[in-house]
Amino acid sequence: MIGLGRFGSAVAASLTRMGHEVLAIDESMELVQKWATEFTHTVQADSTDEEALRQIGADQFDRAVVGIGTDIEASVLTVLTLTELGVREVWAKAINRKHGQILERVGASHVVYPESAMGERVAHMVSGSMIDFIEFDDGFAIARTAAPASAIGRTLAESALRSQYGITVVGVKRPGADFTYARPETFLGEFDELIVSGPTNKVEKFAGLA
Repeated sequence: MIGLGRFGSAVAASLTRMGHEVLAIDESMELVQKWATEFTHTVQADSTDEEALRQIGADQFDRAVVGIGTDIEASVLTVLTLTELGVREVWAKAINRKHGQILERVGASHVVYPESAMGERVAHMVSGSMIDFIEFDDGFAIARTAAPASAIGRTLAESALRSQYGITVVGVKRPGADFTYARPETFLGEFDELIVSGPTNKVEKFAGLA
């Protein structure tokens, strides 16, 4: 993990909780000291310096995440350096589309736009009854939303949500109960939350019913 700002430290912390070994790198000694005890290894280094990265073993990792955002030059040079070191997958944070295009051209295998993605998710949640929303590049979406009034007190088979709205109910989460995968006989209660999938426009329309 290169860059220990808000994005980078959050990614590193999540990977650590998942049981992965994390080599965290930042050129700021203040940030390195702040996170020194949180990750497997935390090192101060210039991530644009190929020899410096080689000395700390960055070339031994299969995957790297570049969380540098505001310094575009450092972000691009870091991705290029990791690629030249032979790191198989390089994930990189971009602050805008042009930045992302440059990262892809110098070798980033995955480019993420955290601010843009979060903005879209919040917009969907504010404008409807969605509790969470994920949209894929091909116009497909998954959402967590409340059950529409017309389906409450009925089974999924009886409410026929798929045939009516073109979405698939993947599962149901009832307050105080475990998540269950949806079946035709699944009964929907007033406070149930649904995980639904389908074309983005149909998922958005369905979430607006609740």
